[in-house]
Amino acid sequence: MRELRSQLTAYLKKYLLFLIMTLHDRYTAGQTIEVYDEIATLGRKAFEPEYYNQVEAVLVETFGRVRHNLQVIYQALQSINYQFKTTCQYNFEKPLHPPLDDTENLLNKLDGEVRPFGFVPQSLKYFYGYVGGVNFVWDYEVNDDILWPMADPLQVASLDALVESVTDENWREVMDDYMQEDGTTFLELAADVYHKDNVSGGPAYSLLITEEPAVDSVFINEPHETTFINYLRVCFDYGGFPGLAAGDYPDDYEAFLEKVKPQLKKI
Repeated sequence: MRELRSQLTAYLKKYLLFLIMTLHDRYTAGQTIEVYDEIATLGRKAFEPEYYNQVEAVLVETFGRVRHNLQVIYQALQSINYQFKTTCQYNFEKPLHPPLDDTENLLNKLDGEVRPFGFVPQSLKYFYGYVGGVNFVWDYEVNDDILWPMADPLQVASLDALVESVTDENWREVMDDYMQEDGTTFLELAADVYHKDNVSGGPAYSLLITEEPAVDSVFINEPHETTFINYLRVCFDYGGFPGLAAGDYPDDYEAFLEKVKPQLKKI
């Protein structure tokens, strides 16, 4: 009986601690997936004052970790002479770049263009606000012997390129067509695995525009069919190359992953 009472007391203490922990507390304690699952169940309530400060703290922590992870991967790829694009005319070509100086203005423009169809998910806004842009695609114009074919290197278009896309005179017309056809509209963020390897492929990986304010959204056309944040998790599980999730790794990739993986932070 004494042992049972002791176990019950320990359980109650743990439960009470859980109740007073914030979402950020739980996230930093390792409950990264569980916290985002809970945020998803909140829906629009996540934007109410009762919750949003906590949600915002989690987003800041998440995308600070994303920034750290991308730096680790970038430096490791540089150390093995990975063929990044080196003569970059535009931000979207750069392997990694920090948030743009005019990020706030560009996000406002993006919001304005998207508003007739819905809302830009917070996950993408925080990516641009805390990370910037990433393009780990091999430069096949310099060297067509791609190191890891069909590895689907991580790529997220720069904010200025995305804004240029949605302010094109044809973008709204195209989105109207998609809305009438299947009820969805989206933001194109990355080439598909085939285009990344200079092979004719399919539609761009894109983030669904949401009907109501949302913390995250579905990343469509990408093989894992998951949310944007979970897509980034998958990318980090494979050192920035989610196309290699099927296994049968090349030896040099396995060595790269073994070096990189322990340095990455859970998101």
